[in-house]
Amino acid sequence: MTRPRLPRLRAATRLAALVLATAGVLLTVATPASAAVPTGRYVALGDSYTAGPLVPTQVDLNCLRSNRNYPSLVAASAGSSSFADVSCSGATTDDILYGGSGQLGITLPPQLNAVTANTSLVTVQIGGNDIGFAGIIGDCAEASVSSPLGSPCKNRYTAGGVDQLQARIVAATPKITAVLQAVRRAAPGARVVVLGYPAILPDSGYGCWPVVPIAYQDVPYLRGVEKSLNAMLASVASANGATYADVYTPSIGRDACKGSGTRWVEGLVPQNSAAPFHPNARGEQGMATALIARLNS
Repeated sequence: MTRPRLPRLRAATRLAALVLATAGVLLTVATPASAAVPTGRYVALGDSYTAGPLVPTQVDLNCLRSNRNYPSLVAASAGSSSFADVSCSGATTDDILYGGSGQLGITLPPQLNAVTANTSLVTVQIGGNDIGFAGIIGDCAEASVSSPLGSPCKNRYTAGGVDQLQARIVAATPKITAVLQAVRRAAPGARVVVLGYPAILPDSGYGCWPVVPIAYQDVPYLRGVEKSLNAMLASVASANGATYADVYTPSIGRDACKGSGTRWVEGLVPQNSAAPFHPNARGEQGMATALIARLNS
């Protein structure tokens, strides 16, 4: 099935290009301990938080995919009989269902094509780009310059009394539902796990402007938006026979405002090898550990 597509703005990639020279040294990442996860075919679907852009070593430049992202770590730990990681930076639910193109403009088939009848585990981490993650971060960072103590981003997205970002989350709900139902049709016997997103901003307080250029009063607002997105993903997973893996809770205290040796997610100018506002190798390791724990539970 194909659908006409409009070109998407690759804002995250442009941010990454601006700060490539500042990327830090490769983190040493331990493989997660062996776990009783499904050992058959494992398929990973998702966006850049799954793919691991700029996390060494990059094995697919069109999708900015790392071989040290959490699916790779989990597959190695489980000893999966076969493994297909088709996650791609910039992906939306449409890329999973209908295909699209990567960062180099190379056409890609639907990620769903990798899910076969004999698949035993499917992980899905999607939704951030459906609500416009890169554009939101860019807008809020730019607005913070003129009002670092205020809430210029919240004011913009709630003008007229309607919260546009909450509305985007509501609009994304049937899209996530469609993905999970399509996965279930393709692999009726698979265990399907939906991952949320880790903490980008501190779980309390007002952030660390200008290190992370989000205005003080906008930090609680954007934190609430991310929590709403994660809550929606958890609800849709439950309603469609999938498991939800919470990666936000274990990432509390490891947000972009923390030191370079602690954080899971980098800020605008990464100090570890990762794209801006994306997980570094430690974050991918943390999500792998959380996923394995959820599978074991």
